[in-house]
Amino acid sequence: MVDSKFQVPNNRYHINVDHVIKFIRRSNYYFKIWVLMSKNAFIMIASQKMVLVIFLLGKVLRFSFFVSFLYFLVQGAGNLAGYTTNQTIFFFLTFMVIDTTSQFLFREVYKFRQLIVSGDFDLVLLKPANSLFRVLMGGIDIIDFITLPPLYLATVYIGNLLNPSLMQFVLYFLLILSGLLISTAFHIAVLAIGIISLEVDHTMMIYRDISAMGRFPIDIYQKPLKTVLTYFLPIGIMVSLPSKALFGLVSIDGLILSFSFSFVFMFIALKFWKFALTKYTSASS
Repeated sequence: MVDSKFQVPNNRYHINVDHVIKFIRRSNYYFKIWVLMSKNAFIMIASQKMVLVIFLLGKVLRFSFFVSFLYFLVQGAGNLAGYTTNQTIFFFLTFMVIDTTSQFLFREVYKFRQLIVSGDFDLVLLKPANSLFRVLMGGIDIIDFITLPPLYLATVYIGNLLNPSLMQFVLYFLLILSGLLISTAFHIAVLAIGIISLEVDHTMMIYRDISAMGRFPIDIYQKPLKTVLTYFLPIGIMVSLPSKALFGLVSIDGLILSFSFSFVFMFIALKFWKFALTKYTSASS
């Protein structure tokens, strides 16, 4: 007979399995909602074919011109802050991967002010789905959906020219995820500010202007701006650190630092969102 103190508490494992099953079902539930909202967004944009073509052409031209600008800039100067032409272009491509992926997922943030002003946010709060999920990921950007595959392919192609090791690639991929977490936290903070002050568009423009400084290596900026962009407004951690990881300039310590910043920023953003909800005044009140 087995002593009771050596018996495994089976109920604890049953609870853990139940939690996993519940998490999977809940994730599947929200994924179906996201697909449905994305389909609706696609139908709305697809009905305006000329607008779609113009915006798509504009994005392609802007991307092409900036890559050409970087190429000729580095070719003329020999290097940019010690980085070669391919490395400089890769910095820009990594910035575009994080920035465009965020726009693709969080395009609904730009419509949030209208939800508040019109009172439709009341209806969002009444629905069983999480309100933050609804206003953050309420629909994809079809233009970014079209431009993302060639952007990813270009990033893989230029990255492959740099001959990274498997470890460098893994670090790069993980730091991209960390950068997307930081970007998500910024978007959540913008939503919270929108509830309190009704300012969404201007706040997003400020965020985009600051994040655009990450199109170049952060090393080109002098202190204290470099310090601010790295630690206080972690644009450097968000968009520059992944590229440096692929170049072999980042260790596991850098990965831990990046995820520590991303989790702290996400925690603060979620707390700020909950605080903002307490300040929300219903349109019917």
